Amino acid sequence: MPLSRREFLGASLAVVGTGGILSSALAAEGYGNFTVGVQSYCFREFDLEQALKRTKELGLNWIEFYQKHAPPNSSPEQIAAIKKLCGEYGIKPVAFGVQSFSKNHDANKRMYDFGKALGVRYFSADPDPDSFDSLDKLVEEYGIGIAIHPHGPVGKGLHRWYSAEAIMAAVKDHHPQIGACLDTGHLIRSAQLGKKLDPAEQIRVMGKRNFGMHLKDHDNERKTDVVYGKGVLNVAEVLKALKEVGFKGWISVEYEANPQNPNPDMAACLAVLRQAIKDVG
Repeated sequence: MPLSRREFLGASLAVVGTGGILSSALAAEGYGNFTVGVQSYCFREFDLEQALKRTKELGLNWIEFYQKHAPPNSSPEQIAAIKKLCGEYGIKPVAFGVQSFSKNHDANKRMYDFGKALGVRYFSADPDPDSFDSLDKLVEEYGIGIAIHPHGPVGKGLHRWYSAEAIMAAVKDHHPQIGACLDTGHLIRSAQLGKKLDPAEQIRVMGKRNFGMHLKDHDNERKTDVVYGKGVLNVAEVLKALKEVGFKGWISVEYEANPQNPNPDMAACLAVLRQAIKDVG
């Protein structure tokens, strides 16, 4: 008896491993041992189901949610409904963010309760500098890592976590599961304020504390995201650096341009990524 659409999607999810590396069935699709998904912010003009549908259309099985698609104040029933819909589309939440954290341990713990219920393995994060004592405890208790995300230029200055050096200086003496989710687009954007950063070298600075990546390219002259290789991003060099440091986290394809119809450009990005994975070997 043929499978229904929802049964087929559920079966697709079942072949995905739970250890952060794609199963051999999915690796055959061209991403090797990299766990590749999307940051749902790409689909900020759409509701949750449309975001999942567009993720599936790209042939991806992982998602990093942002707040519109998975609100942190969701009730247990609402979280269950989010996870059920993910299962119907064969998509698994891997991370959530970008999320702020403060020294308020109770508030941080509530966010961790949400992350545990959603089933994520990491928060991409923008923590306050005085939050780390709290986060050390929560990372240990929940097994959900913190991956600090740089934002490049903010107004007339650079974001506090604009570089791997800034992040590493803050986390080096903290729990080993507090590290980075480097955003190649924001690293590239830092050149707008005179700070030229090489994404591949930034990966090497973080070493084993690379837990995630927002993979994007950016045109600094036009100040817009572009398809990989149309700006300055060298995808192959980024992949080489990830392999050098033994990266076992997740890669979120992120594309902030053309929010009304991002899929064609995102598909072009994925084609570049697959070819780079093939070239790097």
